[in-house]
Amino acid sequence: MTAAEIDHFRRRLLAMRRRLGADVSELADEALRPVGGEASGNLSDVPIHLADLASGSDEEEITLDLMENEGRIMSEIDDALERIEQGTFGRCENCHEEIPRERLEAVPYTRYCIRCARELQAEADR
Repeated sequence: MTAAEIDHFRRRLLAMRRRLGADVSELADEALRPVGGEASGNLSDVPIHLADLASGSDEEEITLDLMENEGRIMSEIDDALERIEQGTFGRCENCHEEIPRERLEAVPYTRYCIRCARELQAEADR
């Protein structure tokens, strides 16, 4: 992989990290926001209706799941940036073959070529 290609992927990964960081921050603010409270006219943060409480709980769970997923992706991005520094970026961690550029464009933080990713997924599904 050329230095220009490496720089291209470094910039993409850094842009993804900035965007995800903003998304995680926004999700955290949303997860920590009280469900009831003064905005709805209640004197406490407890909603009046049980349906409101259940809905708020579901939304909080979804938000926390999204935050966890985005946190995992941030970790993968950081690992990919570290692979760039180590000079191993763009090589499959399983077969050590070069990962096709098309795959890196689609998932710049990937660790595996398509074949190895499928094999590893099949093993995990067993």
